[in-house]
Order: sequence, then C-alpha cells, then structure tokens
Amino acid sequence: MNVSEMRKVLHGVSGVPVTAYDAAGEVDITNTSKVYARVAQAGIHNIVAAGNTGEFYALTPDEILKVFEAAIKGVDGRAPVTAAIGRSQREAIAMAKSAKGMGASAVMSHQPVDPFAAPQAQIDYFCGLAEASPLPLVAYVRATGFSLDDLVRLAGHPNIAGIKFATTDVMLLSRAIEAADPNGALFVCGLAESWAPAFAAVGASGFTSGLVNVAPELSLAVHDALSKGDFAAARKVVALIEPFERMRTKFGNGANVTVVKEAVTMLGIHVGPVRVPGLTRLDDADRASLAALLESWNLANLRKAS
Repeated sequence: MNVSEMRKVLHGVSGVPVTAYDAAGEVDITNTSKVYARVAQAGIHNIVAAGNTGEFYALTPDEILKVFEAAIKGVDGRAPVTAAIGRSQREAIAMAKSAKGMGASAVMSHQPVDPFAAPQAQIDYFCGLAEASPLPLVAYVRATGFSLDDLVRLAGHPNIAGIKFATTDVMLLSRAIEAADPNGALFVCGLAESWAPAFAAVGASGFTSGLVNVAPELSLAVHDALSKGDFAAARKVVALIEPFERMRTKFGNGANVTVVKEAVTMLGIHVGPVRVPGLTRLDDADRASLAALLESWNLANLRKAS
C-alpha cells in the first residue's frame, strides 16, 4: 500500500486489538488471531498490530513479531494491517523491515519513551524512521511540548501517511492542520471515540479505538455520524460508551488495557491478564460493573442486527 492509499484508510477507524496470553503467560497466537479476526470481520478500516492496547511495551521484540504474524493471519486480507514499531530507532527500523516481509500494509511508530527526549529530536526520530521504512509510516505523537513548526515538518514528510495526535491540545492540533500541506500527512484523533467529535470539529480525520475489541459496532456508529457531520448522533454514542472509557482511565490509565481484556474474555475469547506494569486484573466491584455495562449494551442483539 502506498502513502496516498494509506491516507485514505486513515479517514476511518484504526482499531487496536489486544494480545492474548496462554496459561503460562506466553503470547497465544491462536487466540490473538481470533481477536484480530473478529475486529476485521466487523468492518474496521485499519487494524493496528501491537499497539498500546496490544501491550507493545510489555512485549519482547520477538513477541512483537509473533503478534504481527497473528494479526496478519487473523485479518486475512479483510483490512490493512498497520504494524506497530518502536524502541530504539535501529530496532524500530528492523521491525518495519520485518513487517514488510510479513505482509503488513504500513507501520505505526510508538513515541520514544526516553525520559530525556527533546521534542524536536522526537520529530527527527519519526522522520528517520520514515526515511528508512519500506512501508508508509504513521507517527504516534503523545508528548506535549511540540511546536507548530515541529508538527508541520512531520506532516510534510513524503513517507508519513498520518499523525496519530494523542494529546488534548486541540488548539495546537487546529493550528497544525491549518498550517500543514493539505496534501501531506493526515491528522488522526489518537484519543479514541470520546475525543473524536472535538478533534473532527477542528479538522482531524478518523480516530483510533480499543473499544473495537468489544463493541466495534459502536465505534463504527461514531465514525458514521461524524462522517455525516452529525455531531448530535456521535455524542449519543459517546455517552453510551462513556462509563467504559472512564473505567479505563482509573489508576492513571493503568486499567486501560485491563478493562478491554476482561471485556473480551467476558465475550468468549480468553486473552489472559495484562502484564505488569499495567493493572493485571480488575477487582470484583469493577468486574461486576463492567459485566453490567456490557449487558446494558445488548451486544448480542446489536451483532444480530448488523
């Protein structure tokens, strides 16, 4: 897939499936593939392998490649697979080359986690990856401190398909969209459904989602509403999923993946607990609240009707 084609894909929902572990705590390729297959069958437009909801930083480099394998097997050509890469620039480049050989359509670079990373040097990191990657790159921008010039420079790289913008600085996002080349990288909401309406209002396109693991139909409903400019309809769906997303933010977002994985298990695919340093399991009260929320969504009927 070339950069232009990937930019079109990024107008949709970029779903980030979880990684399943077996009873011994090892990556379970079979169940991981099942999760990816379910997301792909739901019609999610772009599927990200080993993203944050897939516990990228808890995986070894070899395990990340196993997740790529499981993703490509599970998706089975029904959607583009964007392989998540990261860590040192050299490791990330090696991952990108492996992803190309395995059949991925694009790569998404996680933000560098070096505590001494300078904003402008992080842009250099992304641009260096884009230069070396054999696949179009999506840059995952999570830190604050970037200047308008930083974002415009990033958006202008010819091999960067999109910028996954994942801070709440909507004013900077708005200015960057206005200043950047309209034919350059697409600015995508990196804060999922809850923030998608606000981001869309300033010109961002598409959004990322962990909810797709559980209720992809709700993610697609938000996307459909925003595609039509129907912000009222989008807000209604966001209100429905708000308790789920709020539960994920507990413990400084430490429960983010935990809530998703326990919900997936409740729906029939055993994916194991989250690896530390994430919250490994929910307590009984939160688990009961999650089960009641899933029941209130009536997912079986939603899927039967879709």
